[in-house]
Amino acid sequence: MKKDKDNNQNLDEDTVVEMDNNLDDSVIAEENAIETIKKLRLKLKEEQKKTSEYLTGWQRAQADFVNFTKRSEEEKKDFVKFANENLVLEVLDVLDSFDRAFSSDENLDEKTKEGVILIHKQLVKILEKNGVVENNPLGEDFDPNKHMAVQMVPVDNEKDADKIVEVMQKGYSLSGKIIRASKVKVGSLN
Repeated sequence: MKKDKDNNQNLDEDTVVEMDNNLDDSVIAEENAIETIKKLRLKLKEEQKKTSEYLTGWQRAQADFVNFTKRSEEEKKDFVKFANENLVLEVLDVLDSFDRAFSSDENLDEKTKEGVILIHKQLVKILEKNGVVENNPLGEDFDPNKHMAVQMVPVDNEKDADKIVEVMQKGYSLSGKIIRASKVKVGSLN
């Protein structure tokens, strides 16, 4: 019996030792698993942050590209609108010559005068069709952004002060942009 008791005691001691070892191993494994999970969660948060930054950067780049495309299209349209500005300015000089010819006292026979008037009208229509608009500011307030004052003219009436009293040379706009300012005389109180 004593042997049985010793065997049981040995058995119990073995079992207890084995149970303690298993328990210690499972606690260590569990602690390692928890630590690993914490590390994985941290790494996941870092990766999510990077992903969010990459997504934001990509979205910003996409928006910049869309804005660039729109801006490029607008610049192309403006280029097309104003590409012929120099040509138009040269044609305006010819138009001015027509205007001077009409205002001179030269005696032209009626047929020649009619032909010149028709050519003048054709030229004006072509310019208008291509976005050129005549600016005749007679009677308007003087605006240095639109007009070029060539002379100040004394006026008696206060309402004529700083008004355009005479247009020396017509101004023109091309698609809303002033390409030649009107040369004007401006009223000034004595």
